[in-house]
Amino acid sequence: MYPVDLPALADTDLTSASEHFLSALEAKPFSNEWFQLSQTSKVEITAANISQLQLFEEDQPGFAVLALHPPDDRTQVVALYLHERWWRLDDVLRTSSKSRSGLVSVQSMTERVIVFLLSQVVERPSLGEVFFSLHPCAESCKVLWRDQRAVGFYTVKHKGSLVDGWSSCCYLLPVLDTVLVRRSCRRRGFGLQILEDFCSWFSSDEYLGVSSPLSPSMAAVFRTFLQQREEHRERLYEVEAPGGWTQRRNIWLGIQLGRYALDVSEESTPTPGHTQEKEGNSLSQLGCETSLTSQSTCNTKNPLHEQKIILPNQRENPTSSTILGTGCSCAAHADNLDSRLPIRTKILKQTLKSKATLSTKNRGSRGNAQKV
Repeated sequence: MYPVDLPALADTDLTSASEHFLSALEAKPFSNEWFQLSQTSKVEITAANISQLQLFEEDQPGFAVLALHPPDDRTQVVALYLHERWWRLDDVLRTSSKSRSGLVSVQSMTERVIVFLLSQVVERPSLGEVFFSLHPCAESCKVLWRDQRAVGFYTVKHKGSLVDGWSSCCYLLPVLDTVLVRRSCRRRGFGLQILEDFCSWFSSDEYLGVSSPLSPSMAAVFRTFLQQREEHRERLYEVEAPGGWTQRRNIWLGIQLGRYALDVSEESTPTPGHTQEKEGNSLSQLGCETSLTSQSTCNTKNPLHEQKIILPNQRENPTSSTILGTGCSCAAHADNLDSRLPIRTKILKQTLKSKATLSTKNRGSRGNAQKV
């Protein structure tokens, strides 16, 4: 069995177990204990090789987990201390339960540790990118499980939830905030599966948001998804917090008008029904990247951390207008704003129809620009 399969840890148990282990280690500094990574590799368990990793945002409770590092590289994590023992990093991301499959809501502290590992440890940003900011301890998340391994996750800001901890601003619609799929699992339809799950989760909401800005890879997957699911074209908006109508941009309209730089490598993403063709691909690699991710607009305390990821040549969205009124501190006010339809939504069909007519007249010169 693996950590996620063991009885759930209480919030305080994780920190207290870490403190107890460190105290015991300091009491016997020359215990000569080793952690076996493989048949030919091991790491000595000493205070110098151990650090405490903070799991949540700075203003959240101070839950931390112990991490074991090689003596010559403290940026590399090889094991975590959970359930009073050390576990290899890859084992923390695994499950022995075959029923744990697909997108599963995060409920336990161990599952939140998995989200932390995927976003902060396993994920190694490329040049020009920055790390994900830490998530709140009560963030709504779903982990994507495939072949008994955690291969990705996504987080959501609920309608009516506070935008931050120091103002009374609330989100005016559900917002898909962060999405991550491991590099070894890309182009297998998982991005489409996440978008489908998000739309189904909030099926009763007329409008859904996605944190701005959209990365080129995410825009490409949205293009494929909305070409297949026309009923969501007028539901999905790129938004800035808290998501008033002046802070929303219809994603499908933006794609048709060429407002997004699309990552063409993501356009080959298979539909969920075709993912079985590549089941032989290995999921054991720890190398990964954010195949679908967008900037969180709720964390404004630190300009660096509010960027979930920055991709080269990614266009920045202009500063949005402020919403009408004096604030969004109550649900009643949120509902009133949410009922005001923007002009762009009313003319969406007319705009796309005109563009389709123009595309037909110029088909010879434009080729298959929209082909996936």
